[in-house]
Amino acid sequence: MSDYLGSPARRRLLAAMSAGGLGLAGGVFSNIRVASAEALTGALPEVDRLSVRVVTDSYHHLFESSGKFGEVTVQRWGRPPSPDQPRTLQNEWGLALHLESARGAETRQVLVDFGFTGATFNNNLDLLGIDPAKLDALLLTHGHYDHFGGMVGFLNAHKKKLKPGLPFYLGGEECFCSREQGPVDAPSNFGALDRKAIAEAGLQVLFAEKPSLLADHGFTTGFIPQTSFEKPLRASRMKIGVQPSGIGCAPEGLPAEKRNLTMVPDDFQHEQATCFNVKGKGLVIMTSCGHRGIVNSVRGAIKVSGISKVHAILGGFHLMPLPQEYVRSTVAALKEINPDYLIPMHCTGTTFYEMALQALPGRVLLSSTGTRFTFGG
Repeated sequence: MSDYLGSPARRRLLAAMSAGGLGLAGGVFSNIRVASAEALTGALPEVDRLSVRVVTDSYHHLFESSGKFGEVTVQRWGRPPSPDQPRTLQNEWGLALHLESARGAETRQVLVDFGFTGATFNNNLDLLGIDPAKLDALLLTHGHYDHFGGMVGFLNAHKKKLKPGLPFYLGGEECFCSREQGPVDAPSNFGALDRKAIAEAGLQVLFAEKPSLLADHGFTTGFIPQTSFEKPLRASRMKIGVQPSGIGCAPEGLPAEKRNLTMVPDDFQHEQATCFNVKGKGLVIMTSCGHRGIVNSVRGAIKVSGISKVHAILGGFHLMPLPQEYVRSTVAALKEINPDYLIPMHCTGTTFYEMALQALPGRVLLSSTGTRFTFGG
């Protein structure tokens, strides 16, 4: 990690990216403003309230009840389509969240990930009444298409409404790598971030490779160490290098052991978790996929924050394809952490949900597209 985050080559890369709002020679980062996110130092920010709205996920429960579930306020979006309103929320493989935090009279709004397609993402933003003009930051948790696929469509539709220089938090240069999946001898394209769309929207890219402040109210974990039995699931491969079009990742921005390779199995060094410290409650920790391991992610958040009390863990835990014993070990490790609430989404799977219901009765909440969970306040 000292080489990955602190090498002379890495510092030169970041300096080049920041200078004049440009980037590497040859126009790879042309017109994209890139800098390091503000490091998490000093007193941890605390918010009075945090609301997490599921903008996109794989399913929607029309008749699930809203209400107070323990200490969490749960609001469902249950409007069915009709001749007067023929649209409804759309579901697809992927995840996107809208966060709204409050500290006194001060509020912040952040979008975390963009789902798989712009059509679904924009449809749901509109129906849920989320105004892009009020956003204070965007964040991409990792470089998988089911989390950034909706970004270009979102930016094309709303870039004129966004605040100038809107911060866009990324876990590092690896987010830009082109990716493939499937058998090595018959791979399929898994996409790459579009630098041109980012530049044309005037976003300021902030690399949050270390624990970083998020819009003054929250924080990201930065790099997540492997401290538990969990290992990254290598379901995709990264292509190292930049195409003439500017698509891809610059080798000099990657860890030293990856720079001279052409293809690397994903170990998700760039993936980050999103966290808030809610007054009187503890940490709310969000992992969109948790490829580094949900237990590792939570432990990482506890370590960088210095707060051991975990109020809620939300998001994709990436347990769907794994054997029951692995899932059972994950449930046991989370039970030991003792969160007040677990809210599994996206790639978690029903096996975990059923096991967690038994191990942590009354603490597992059902999520679906459109649901808003409010903690504190």
